[in-house]
Amino acid sequence: MLTKIKNLVVQEEGQALTEYGLIIGLVVVGCVAALVILGPKIKGYFDAINTALTGH
Repeated sequence: MLTKIKNLVVQEEGQALTEYGLIIGLVVVGCVAALVILGPKIKGYFDAINTALTGH
């Protein structure tokens, strides 16, 4: 009986999934922030390429 209670306290199976979820969440937040910050600059590059290709 004591062993079963001890196993309930010691088990760490669910923690790995939670940690992976937090890491993925931080990566997503970082990617969105990078796109928001760099978005206008990237758009400028594409506009310049479009203008050079079309001649307008």
